[in-house]
Amino acid sequence: MTTESLDAWFGRMQAIRDVSIRIADGTVTAIIGPSGCGKSTFLRCLNRMHETVPTARVAGRVMLDGRDLYARDVNPIVVRRHIGMVFQRPTPFPTMSIRDNVAAGLQVHGTQIGRAERDDIVERALRRAALWDEVKDRLKASAVALSGGQQQRLCIARALATHPEVLLLDEPTASLDPVSTQKVEELVRELRGEVTILIVTHNMQQAARISDRTALFLAGQLVEFAPTERLFTTPSDPRTEAYITGRFG
Repeated sequence: MTTESLDAWFGRMQAIRDVSIRIADGTVTAIIGPSGCGKSTFLRCLNRMHETVPTARVAGRVMLDGRDLYARDVNPIVVRRHIGMVFQRPTPFPTMSIRDNVAAGLQVHGTQIGRAERDDIVERALRRAALWDEVKDRLKASAVALSGGQQQRLCIARALATHPEVLLLDEPTASLDPVSTQKVEELVRELRGEVTILIVTHNMQQAARISDRTALFLAGQLVEFAPTERLFTTPSDPRTEAYITGRFG
């Protein structure tokens, strides 16, 4: 996945400025930076969620497997099937069972399948999200009966059910306790190589633990993008050093 001269606005306010980046397949990329620097907006541009906000617009290109996702003939719903997203707070559908929550993504994207195939997809998604063993005996129970950490992994399973090529995680552990955070981080490590993952995080220790490469954003601009260990030990931009050493942010 690549972006080329990507710009994004909310009305007259420009939130992303001329961002060009290449994300290698099967890697985990952490996106860090202070609040309001454009991290989440950048993430939402990648699967065309940004355009769902009134007055929002995008310029430049987002490419996946050589295809411009903002081309006129590209359906944004199809884009979101290939590029799943999980938000900061768990968002299970409260009126649905655990099983139906996972299968909901298939229905949204118009996938026509039988019950047996659907159940197989649900099981595989829950296994990939490391949740199957915890919920296999209560698939008909309400999703809101799960703990916060389980709900977040359920949301990841829902995203994985459509077999996305890319998974976007917008501060997925911000509202979780340390134990649940650890499970989500372990899940990210297990998915490495299978799915390309981009994770927005305020936690620089988390970025160091789970990512292959890290991107620092400041004021809507990409300041530095490098292998994680190198960015945290020998950054090439003085602004990066200032941020990771706590001089601002």
